[in-house]
This record gives sequence, C-alpha cells and structure tokens, in this order.
Amino acid sequence: MILYPAIDLKDGKCVRLLRGDMTQATVFGEDPAAQARAFAAAGCHWLHLVDLDGAFAGRPVNAEAVAAILGAVDIPVQLGGGIRDRQTLEGWLEKGIARVILGTAALRDPDLLRSAARAHPGRIALGIDARGGRVAVEGWAETTATTAVDLARRFEDAGLAALVYTDIERDGAMQGPNIAATAALAAAVAIPVIASGGVSSLADLEALRDIPTPLDGAITGRALYEGRIDLASAVASLAA
Repeated sequence: MILYPAIDLKDGKCVRLLRGDMTQATVFGEDPAAQARAFAAAGCHWLHLVDLDGAFAGRPVNAEAVAAILGAVDIPVQLGGGIRDRQTLEGWLEKGIARVILGTAALRDPDLLRSAARAHPGRIALGIDARGGRVAVEGWAETTATTAVDLARRFEDAGLAALVYTDIERDGAMQGPNIAATAALAAAVAIPVIASGGVSSLADLEALRDIPTPLDGAITGRALYEGRIDLASAVASLAA
C-alpha cells in the first residue's frame, strides 16, 4: 500500500483543515517546496497535493506553490482542487502533474471525467469526499444526496486510475480513519481506492492496509506534521 504524504495549500502555505473548515486552518509550513523535498527525502514514492483555495474558487489559486513543488522533487505528484474544465486539467498534466483528481466535476460534468480518463490513461482520478456517506462538492461546502458508493459505481467503466475517498468528518480530526466506509467502497468497485481522512498513527495505516479488499494507498498529513507518524518508518512498514 502506497503512503501519500499530503500537502494542502492555502494562501501559498502548507496547512491542515479540521473537517474541511477553511476557518480552522493550521499552518504547518511557509515553504511548500521545502516540505515536498523533506517528504521525498524520507522515502515516499508519491505526493498528494490539494489546492484548497482553488477548490472553493473553482479554479487554480495556488499554481505558483504547485509549480515550486514540481520543480523541487522527482517523485510523481497527484493534485486536486479547482480543476473543473478540460483546459485546466490539460494544463496541469502538461506542467508535470502525474495524476489529476476531479471531484466536483464528476457530478457537474461527468463527461469531462470520462473523456479525460480515455485521453489520459492512468492519469485521472475521482475524488469522492463524503459527509455522513453523502458526497460533498464545491470545496466540501455543499453536501449532495448522492452516496459515495453510488458515485463510484457510475464511473466503474471509465478507466480511472484511482478513487481518492475522504471522510470529511475524520479529516484533520486525528480520530482514526473510517475503516468500515472505506472497506465498503473498496469492495463495491474494481477501481483502486486511496483512503484519506483521520489517519493519526501507524496502527491506522496498518488497519487500512489489512482491510479485505486491498487499497492502493492512504493519505496522511497532520499526523506527519505533528510527528505522530515517522514517514520513513511508515513507508518501510507498508512496503513489507
């Protein structure tokens, strides 16, 4: 299982939110590129980036910080937040993003997700952010009636590289991931699932690793910044 260290960008800085609330942002670093280099030096094989401002604005906002990260590391980077049209998506891929994550667009413009997955095999992921099992969009500001499993099944045949599943109530709360919901989603579809939200310890990562339907990976942020998880040790443990 791949461990994806998270760099969430707000106002050009590395932050973590509490349950997706932009008013409850903790700044963990002023230099995202330096943080990316530190994660890469610790042995991770991927980075997970989110343009938080972009998710709310519906367009890229932290492009300068993302570009600095791309210039700082050689490992692949996946990016979500504010990617709502083909031009933006293509632009990020051309700039060196290895995998683009579409969330709101999956509900607002499903054809965009499908056509992009066909055009760029292995480089398009679906971000499913759920609150109480229901999909949230527009930077988590709006909760829909669509369930996470139902949305995932709509794109079963789209050729997606992965599903990035975030339990909003767990995100940044350091209370452990939603193992049951993550396992249910992984069992419901054949698309590789990446878990996000609530990972606070190596034990949490190992619990995700050991669910019946294997996950592609897990994302963690705050636990790394606060020193609750040693990245090098976690990468080695999950690879064993």
